[in-house]
Amino acid sequence: MSEELWKALAATPVDELERRAVIAGELADVPARKVGSATRYAWNDGGGQSAVWYFVPDGRVLLLTFDHETALNLYAEGDYALQESLYDGVPEDLVRLVRDRPENYESLNLKDEETGATIHYAGGVFWYDGEQWRPADGLMAHCERSGLDMYEESGFGFCLQDCLLGREFTPEAVVEHRAAECVYGDDDDRQKDLADVREIFARR
Repeated sequence: MSEELWKALAATPVDELERRAVIAGELADVPARKVGSATRYAWNDGGGQSAVWYFVPDGRVLLLTFDHETALNLYAEGDYALQESLYDGVPEDLVRLVRDRPENYESLNLKDEETGATIHYAGGVFWYDGEQWRPADGLMAHCERSGLDMYEESGFGFCLQDCLLGREFTPEAVVEHRAAECVYGDDDDRQKDLADVREIFARR
């Protein structure tokens, strides 16, 4: 399933990805913010899983995912050096978006005790170079060494589910997805949410 989602990510135009990231963030009540020249959009489920997107003006994108219940939860181990290495292969100007920055709900910091440097934790590190999506070289190398399934352990599939990649992205589709997750107590709740979701879509 996660490999299919990767193909769906690669097939989605970056403008449409940004629209979906914006809406998923608003539905999760996470405001967009500027980080340097980039715009950051984020989603979290309130239980330790998150997806964070950084869209930069030249068309590149940095995507971070995190599932606290997987082997790629390096925050739990406090392993700064290993977390830093997962970003290997990502252009330095993109990594600067998460290095020595204030932490937040979706992205806590891991700290190098010797230098005081910090970097946002992430189980999955992926980036778009303007033409194609790539997993970070460091992430792939670590997963190969450790025998980990990169897609599953990074939380890639779970953390991007609200973007409905490879599927129709409409208010009705979003509410249907939420209903499958047992979000609603009754049909009145579902209809009220549909009205709220339609308002968000209308702005985007």
